[in-house]
Amino acid sequence: MLMPKRVKYRRVQRGRLKGKATRGNTISNGQYGLVAMEPAWITANQIEAARIAMTRYIRRGGQVWIKIFPDKPITEKPAETRMGSGKGSPEYWVAVVKPGRVLFEMNGVSEEIAREAMRLAMHKLPIKCKFVVKEQIEEVEE
Repeated sequence: MLMPKRVKYRRVQRGRLKGKATRGNTISNGQYGLVAMEPAWITANQIEAARIAMTRYIRRGGQVWIKIFPDKPITEKPAETRMGSGKGSPEYWVAVVKPGRVLFEMNGVSEEIAREAMRLAMHKLPIKCKFVVKEQIEEVEE
């Protein structure tokens, strides 16, 4: 599971999911990408499930890059605990994703295989995504 080795603060505030992604919105490594269409918190488990779905489908061919990292701790209080007595302990980690963010990249496979692998990965994620090719994403930005 993806998670930071160390963090400066164990507990962070929730924040807001507004605006479009200004960083990580271009395909840098691969030829094909999966772009988020909605804002969301994507958990480390969801990222791992999507990665496994893609790599199983392409069967040792090609290369996959994960372009998001879960670096935000989400705290939960134990069940049947009274109100108060501080903030809960970190339970899992999420990546904050905004619309336009490239989640995964892929290279070394044909477009049909990449499209199907990304489709399988989309079903593991809690948001709407779209499949993009490197040339297409550059045209959209201009």
